[in-house]
Amino acid sequence: MYLEVKRISKCFLFLASFKGVDGELSTRRAVLTFGLIFVVSLTALFYVYTSFPELDEDEKQHMKLPFNIEDAKDLGKLLGRYKDLYYFQVLAGLFITYIFLQTFAIPGSIFLSILSGFLFPFYTALILVCACSAIGASLCYLLSSLLGRRLLYQFFPEKANEWTVIVTKHRDNLLCYMLFLRITPILPNWFINLASPVIGVPIVPFAVGTFFGVAPPSFVAIQAGQTLHKLTSSSDAWSWYSVVALCIFALLSLVPVLYKQKLKQKFE
Repeated sequence: MYLEVKRISKCFLFLASFKGVDGELSTRRAVLTFGLIFVVSLTALFYVYTSFPELDEDEKQHMKLPFNIEDAKDLGKLLGRYKDLYYFQVLAGLFITYIFLQTFAIPGSIFLSILSGFLFPFYTALILVCACSAIGASLCYLLSSLLGRRLLYQFFPEKANEWTVIVTKHRDNLLCYMLFLRITPILPNWFINLASPVIGVPIVPFAVGTFFGVAPPSFVAIQAGQTLHKLTSSSDAWSWYSVVALCIFALLSLVPVLYKQKLKQKFE
C-alpha cells in the first residue's frame, strides 16, 4: 500500500511541473482536486477499518489489501468469521476498497473479485464486482480527464495517437468496442481508464461498456472464489474452457458492428 501511495505522490510531482493548457483547468487545480479525492478515499477506507469490530492481535495482520492469493485466503477466512454478524461492514468494506483500487489504478482488484465469490452468493458478488468496476473506472476516467493528457502523451504517445484515430473512425460503435476491450486482455484496464477521456470516448458508453464488459471475466473469478481454499495462485481461476468462453463473448460483442457494416455496404 505504501508503494502505491508513493507512486501516486510521484505523479503529483510530475504534474506539478507543468502549467495549464488550452483552456482546461490549470494543472495546479487539477492536482489539488486529485489530491482531495485521494485523501477523501483514504479517509473512507480508514472509516471502514475503524468501524470494524476489534480484532485479536493474530487477526490484525490479515486485515490488509490482498496482493496475492495467500493474502486473499487469509482475509477471506477472517471476513468469513465476521460476515454474518457484521454483513454491512464487510460488504461496504469490499465495495469501498474495490472502488479505491480501480479509481487509482492500483493492482489487486482480481483478488477482491475472487474474495467476493467466496463471501457472497454468486449473483450478489457479480453485481457487486460489476458495479464497483464501473464506478471505480468512471472515477478514474474523470481524474484522467483532469490531468491524464500529459501523463498519457508523456509515457504512451504512440498508443495515444493510434487510439485517437481509431475512436474518431468508429465513434458510432464505441459501446461494442468497449465491451470487447473489457472482455479481452488486449489492453490493461488501467490503460483503458486513463486513455478513454483523453482520446475522446464519451463517459456513457465507457461506463455502460465497463459494467457489462467486466461481467464475463468476473464470472470466472467469482466462480473460482467459491473454491478459494483450493487455489494456489490467481491463474488457477482460468481454464481452457473459461478462455474459450471469453473469446466467444468477445466475438459476440462485435456482432452488432459487423451487422451495421454489412447493412451500410448493402445500401450504399
